[in-house]
Amino acid sequence: MAFLTVSGEPGCRVEEVARLVAHRLGFALITEARLRELIAAEFGSEAAVPDKAWAAAVTALLAHVATEQPLVVCVPGAELLFSDMPFVLRTHMVAGLNRRIGMLMLDHRLDRPAAKHLLRQLERQEKDTRKGRFGRANLPASTYHLICNIEQLDSDPIAALVEQVAISRGLKAEPRLSLAAEQQIQFQMRLRLAKFGIAPPGKVTLKHKPFANHSEEIFANLLDFYRIGWEYEPKSFAVQFDENGRATEYFTPDFYLPEFDLYVELTTMKQSLVTKKNRKVKLLRTIYPHVNIQVFYQKDFRNLIFKHGLAERGVLA
Repeated sequence: MAFLTVSGEPGCRVEEVARLVAHRLGFALITEARLRELIAAEFGSEAAVPDKAWAAAVTALLAHVATEQPLVVCVPGAELLFSDMPFVLRTHMVAGLNRRIGMLMLDHRLDRPAAKHLLRQLERQEKDTRKGRFGRANLPASTYHLICNIEQLDSDPIAALVEQVAISRGLKAEPRLSLAAEQQIQFQMRLRLAKFGIAPPGKVTLKHKPFANHSEEIFANLLDFYRIGWEYEPKSFAVQFDENGRATEYFTPDFYLPEFDLYVELTTMKQSLVTKKNRKVKLLRTIYPHVNIQVFYQKDFRNLIFKHGLAERGVLA
């Protein structure tokens, strides 16, 4: 996955540099305006995504776009996303105060006092945005792979420099994000979004399925909303055998997510029965080490659905 971020101090014509870099590399460009469109299309409006859920929501959106084309992203905070992925290049533009005021004067046709006032506003706004989304207003220089001082350089040579660094790091030869990798990212991000309380528009309508309990029904509903394919109790595994090798006990996980080859077991019953369930999960992992299974305990599932307004139904009582 090729993922290049362009950020910088306010007044450094960061978006202009990003556009030039995207054009040179042939990458898709994601600006703040384009990101707002993506958020609105997916979640209804930008206001539907609280600051603390921003990173998860944007990661999910950008992962989907990255399956179609490598990305140049010019959005404050994007440099903190996909930190564990290869072929990521984080660039940052800096300049002196007078240089940045001068560029704002030209770009917005302002006199110097007005441009200086605008710069202070932009700096406060960016710090507040980072603070709300990531809990910190400033990032250390070590966050970035390349820091460009544009004091005496225009956007074109800066973009050419970024392009050469991107090529040297292999970004231009890197293919689009694979569907398998995107599915893994989506699974993690969408579950995280559910915990942050991002609900579907309107009321959740539970489907009529032969579930064993309402907890499973609600979990299936959430999987549907977050576009994760599932099968309910599709397979039983023998976990105990007699002296002749005949199965005497079976374990049937609640859900199977075929896109991720993952079984999910919900442990939302009363605590006295959790030990028995844990024993079966341990046996399954021992006998079938190739089977991937994830267990949601009562507190985990409660966190997952509580903010969706479903707890009052008495499901977790």
